[in-house]
Amino acid sequence: MGRKFQKKKQVDQLEIVPVDENPPLPPQRKSDDVVPKREKWVNKQRVLVFSARGISHRDRHLMRDIKTLMPHHRAESKMERAKTLSVVNEMCEMKHCNKAMLFEGRRKRDLYMWVSNTVGSEGPSAKFLIENIHTMAELKMTGNCLRGSRPLLSFDSKFDELPHLKLLKELFVQTYSVPHHHPKSQPFVDHVFTFTFLDNRIWFRNFQILSEDGGLSEVGPRYVMNPVKIFDGSFTGKTLWENPDYVSPSKQRQILKKSAKDKYVNRVEQKVQHEATRPVKAYDGIDNDELFDDEDPIATAKILAAIAKKKQQENEQKTPKSALTKKIKEKQLKAIKKVIDQKKAKVTKRVKKV
Repeated sequence: MGRKFQKKKQVDQLEIVPVDENPPLPPQRKSDDVVPKREKWVNKQRVLVFSARGISHRDRHLMRDIKTLMPHHRAESKMERAKTLSVVNEMCEMKHCNKAMLFEGRRKRDLYMWVSNTVGSEGPSAKFLIENIHTMAELKMTGNCLRGSRPLLSFDSKFDELPHLKLLKELFVQTYSVPHHHPKSQPFVDHVFTFTFLDNRIWFRNFQILSEDGGLSEVGPRYVMNPVKIFDGSFTGKTLWENPDYVSPSKQRQILKKSAKDKYVNRVEQKVQHEATRPVKAYDGIDNDELFDDEDPIATAKILAAIAKKKQQENEQKTPKSALTKKIKEKQLKAIKKVIDQKKAKVTKRVKKV
């Protein structure tokens, strides 16, 4: 029998392919997946606006007005005063907020406001004393703006000159400005926030834009921020800047009370001095008091004539002015002649020596 020779299978030879230096990246999605749309809301700034217990009704109304102007805010219930301020960073992290605005009241009179960057507790944070508060309900201005609209921020020229104001300007821009395409905002710009630096304070005003040529009408609220300190961290850290002209409200009230007390003390001292220096006897009579003793005009005339005659005799006894001037001139002439004679004598002596 003949052998059957089976054909050998041909083995495909591997081709040597040069290694590509930049290999293509693996695909991130399958070709069937829908292409995700690009989000328009990129700047996701959220501000936690809340207060500590102990603020007055006017401060609460101011906080409500600020919330209406900032659609990107997040609300929170009142914080207990016993807690430390560092807890605010944890509250912001739970609420997914990167900025915080805390209102803190003292004695139902004074209001302090904290503005802080709470991302990673890195800060910075600033503390302000709020003065001259006027809410929207109080003012009843003619201006009106759309709820949730985006504002323009206008700053004084001083914010570009002083270093601590540059820092506050950046903090205000990130806190007060409404992010573009925010879900709760309206796509309109119809009002402007103005920050003016005057008398070492920052004056806040809110105006409606009436026309493109610069017509404005105030909406409210109004308040003045007196900066106290700027800290390195969020509600903690080193003090970067401190206001040297700041006087606490309690100290001001103490000074006013002291000045009122000093007024009372001065008045009592004046009364005591008046009683001590008051004369016991009447004052001595003036000259010619005897004229008023007698009501007879002829007698008074005789007395006046006698007084005039007496004065005339006294004047006669005195040397007149003309005689005095004559004597003075004679003395001056004698002194001059004496000086001349002395000079002549000196000149003659020199001539003899020569």
